[in-house]
Amino acid sequence: MATRKSSSKSKRPVSRGKSGRPPRQRHAQARAAHRAKTAKSNGASGANKWSHHVMETSDAMDIQKDIFKTGSAESIARSLKHSSTASRRRKGSPFQSAMSMLNFYINRAGRNLPKERRDTLQRAKRKLREAFGREPR
Repeated sequence: MATRKSSSKSKRPVSRGKSGRPPRQRHAQARAAHRAKTAKSNGASGANKWSHHVMETSDAMDIQKDIFKTGSAESIARSLKHSSTASRRRKGSPFQSAMSMLNFYINRAGRNLPKERRDTLQRAKRKLREAFGREPR
């Protein structure tokens, strides 16, 4: 009778490269290295610059430069209304365009927006609703 060797699961031989790791692990390692390298070249928050790109290249509406940095809510609302009604490149109504631009700026600033500035922009939302004859919220 022939003796049988203990049957163990036959593992498929893994081809290993120069690094000694299987191909899938080498790929993950290379991707991690690439991400680290591009993060250094793009600055600390390279991936978070998409909103800046949108503000610079958006075809949605031409707005007055630095309008959100002005002091009064009234002037912000007045300028946004003028820009949205004059624009021919918007997709929605003038009110929708103006309000979405204001919301986009508030959301883009995030936690970096001081409370007094946020309050001014919230007042600008109310003024914008009034300017377009909408009911205040």
